Amino acid sequence: MADPQESNFFETGSVVWEIESTDKHDAIREIVFRAPVFRTVANLDLNGFAETVIDRERIQSTGFGHGVAVAHGRTPEVVQSAVALGVSRKGIDYDSFDGRPVHLLFIVANHPEQEMDYLQILSALVTLVRNRTFRQELLACLSCDELQHKLSCAFHELWYQSPRVQQAVSG
Repeated sequence: MADPQESNFFETGSVVWEIESTDKHDAIREIVFRAPVFRTVANLDLNGFAETVIDRERIQSTGFGHGVAVAHGRTPEVVQSAVALGVSRKGIDYDSFDGRPVHLLFIVANHPEQEMDYLQILSALVTLVRNRTFRQELLACLSCDELQHKLSCAFHELWYQSPRVQQAVSG
């Protein structure tokens, strides 16, 4: 696991504001190419990574309902897990379990051997976005910076409450 003290999820460059795509695969590509957090991963082939995420979506949709999806891709090029969020006011036709369009599309990039990191990130994200009020607050944000700050604070609070992270921090 990456050093939790160095985790900087949802810092500058992790939110793609007002994505244009309304198709699931196009939205994934748009987020991967527009999110600076993915462009800063050394040697990450953005085309290859986007296709990895899309291939995973073809197996089973990660749209779990309430306007939220958490897509992911694993590639050896990723040393430390990275997360981006694409925000769509229009909604994305995502084949979600509840049939509703997705407005918050998270994409997680991680190394194939970082399964526990991925599961911890997924758990924190799902915990946050299951809360209807929090989802509404995210969608009500008036700027990318406001949303990024709100999400970063909430995510870090959950992240550092995790027993696994607390154990790693305390040594």
